[in-house]
Amino acid sequence: MLAAHASGTVVTESGAPSPAALLAWYDRHRRDLPWRTPPGERPDPYRVWLSEIMLQQTTVKAVAPYYLRFLARFPTVLALAQADLEEVLKLWAGLGYYARARNLHACARTVVARHAGRFPDDEAALRELPGIGAYTAAAIAAIAFDASATPIDGNVERVVTRLYAVEEQLPGAKPAVRGLAQGLTPARRAGDFAQALMDLGATLCAPKKPACVLCPWIDSCAARARGDAETFPRKARKSTGALRRGAAFVVVRDDGQLLVRTRPAKGLLGGMTEVPNSRWAHDFDLATALDQAPRLRLGKSKWRRIAGVVNHVFTHFPLELAVFRADMPARTKPPMGMRWIPVADLGSEALPNVVRKVVAHASVGNLNRSPRAPRRGARRSR
Repeated sequence: MLAAHASGTVVTESGAPSPAALLAWYDRHRRDLPWRTPPGERPDPYRVWLSEIMLQQTTVKAVAPYYLRFLARFPTVLALAQADLEEVLKLWAGLGYYARARNLHACARTVVARHAGRFPDDEAALRELPGIGAYTAAAIAAIAFDASATPIDGNVERVVTRLYAVEEQLPGAKPAVRGLAQGLTPARRAGDFAQALMDLGATLCAPKKPACVLCPWIDSCAARARGDAETFPRKARKSTGALRRGAAFVVVRDDGQLLVRTRPAKGLLGGMTEVPNSRWAHDFDLATALDQAPRLRLGKSKWRRIAGVVNHVFTHFPLELAVFRADMPARTKPPMGMRWIPVADLGSEALPNVVRKVVAHASVGNLNRSPRAPRRGARRSR
């Protein structure tokens, strides 16, 4: 049977979930992750912070190799602070949400300049640092310093909304979920408890087909008792931005050089490397696309349209790009504000995923290895 909860949700009459039961489960089944400190060792705040920034809106599987490369190149916050932003962006290339990389670099410099290279140990001070919001501040405070803080990510939201059968839709339900999760957080082992909640959501309390019979809170879960766990959390339908279109211009010299430019430091994909492209607009007219091509003293007849389009989805809008390619003599000078880079070095350039798609679509080299310079007019398989 079910009983009413003060928050307006419901719980099972068997009682509230036990933090001790979840911690005992975590001690037996905790995930082995590159950034997770072994039991008994004190976490390094720098590594906790680095992993939490990378994990924002990104899967553990995708983050792991990036994290290890970053740590190898920047083993301390001081090493990261002393690096050039361009190098940071190159290591970040492909991970997406590039504002995180810029904030990562700014935060490292702030920690060194204002805190002598040591991360503050309380949520309020952490939130004053660049790129650190409520969730990340709580995660660092709890995991790195064992402070009584409760980070709420998607996994935790799923666990809590099922545990208490929270009917209110997200994101409106976030304050209620936060209050319920904070009510569960124990005074001791807050960091382990935070990671236990995340692990529970990532493994047993999955979005589809949750493994309820293995859950340490099976007898306390209202949604499981009702038989509708998969319907939680309730979510308001997301509004998708209108499709934008544009054109990308891939220019390759006979000596294996690709024409690129650097995007403005602020804004979408700030500071990243891209091939020249048109403006992205809802009313883009493909018939006039070449009017926005880079000025290279070649007629429109020298451009050839690559069949098909490149599709990419940003957080707020989908994008569709037509791709044009032109091949130029080896000593062609770049237009103002642009530069040539070796096709063989593309794998180490700070190219966002949408640009990598464009380059691959135009059959330019291979971003995973160092190809030979393409011959004039030659095409490479993807």
